Amino acid sequence: MIPSPALHLRGTAEVGGMPVFENIALNAEGGEWTCILGSSGVGKSTILKLFAGIDDEIRLNGTVEAADGPLAGRVALMAQDDMLLPWLSVRENALLGARLRGSKPDRDRLENVLVRVGLADMADRRPRELSGGQRQRVALARVLMENRLIVLLDEPFSALDARTRAQMQELTAALLLGRTVILVTHDPAEAARLGHRILIMYRNGIVEFPVPSGPVPRACDARDVLTAQAELLTRLREDDAWQGRNILEPTQ
Repeated sequence: MIPSPALHLRGTAEVGGMPVFENIALNAEGGEWTCILGSSGVGKSTILKLFAGIDDEIRLNGTVEAADGPLAGRVALMAQDDMLLPWLSVRENALLGARLRGSKPDRDRLENVLVRVGLADMADRRPRELSGGQRQRVALARVLMENRLIVLLDEPFSALDARTRAQMQELTAALLLGRTVILVTHDPAEAARLGHRILIMYRNGIVEFPVPSGPVPRACDARDVLTAQAELLTRLREDDAWQGRNILEPTQ
C-alpha cells in the first residue's frame, strides 16, 4: 500500500464575509488518526470541508494541502448522517461513488468489503430495514469502496447507542489502519480511544492534548483512557464556560 500522506492546513477562514476561524495551523501525520474536539461553531467541520474541497463558499486565506501533492480525488468523507439513498439496496449504496462517476464498479472488491463490515447477508436490504449501526456500516463500506488514503470522519458515530458506537469505533479503526484519518468529534471518550493525536480547537488556534498510552483503538475501560476522557471533558467544559462569559458578560 502506498504510504498515506500527512496533511497541513494554515490560515484564516470565513464564510460570507464572517470569520469562522483565525490563524489556525493544523498538521495531521500520515497513516494516523488525528482527533479534533472543540466547542460548536469553532470551525471543526469547516476544516474537513476544506480538505475535502466540497464547499465553494468557504474562503481560506492560507493553504490546505497534502505533504506529497494535490488533495483532489484522494479524499473520502464519512459524515454523521449516513446519507444512504432509501430506494437503493445496501450493495447499491456501497457502490454509489462509482455510479455517480459513471465508472465500472469492482464487484469482487464489493463482496469482500461487505464481508469485512458484516453486511454480506444484508446486501439486498433497503436502508429502512437496517438499524442505525447497520446503516453506518453501509456508510463505512462506501468509504472503503472509494479506497482513499485520506479519510475524513465528521462525527460518524454520535447518533449510535454506546454499545454500537464502541463496536463501530473498533471496526472503523481496524479497516482504516494505515490511512490518514481526521476525526471531528464532541466525545472525549472517542478521542481518547482513537487518537494518535488529540487536538482541541478554538477560533484562534489549536492546542494539542497528550494521548493515552497504548495502540488504537484503546480499551474503553483502560485507566489512561478514562483519565484522558475526564481531563478532556473538564477542559471542554471550562472552555465553554469561558466563552459563555465572554458572550453574556462583556467587559466594560
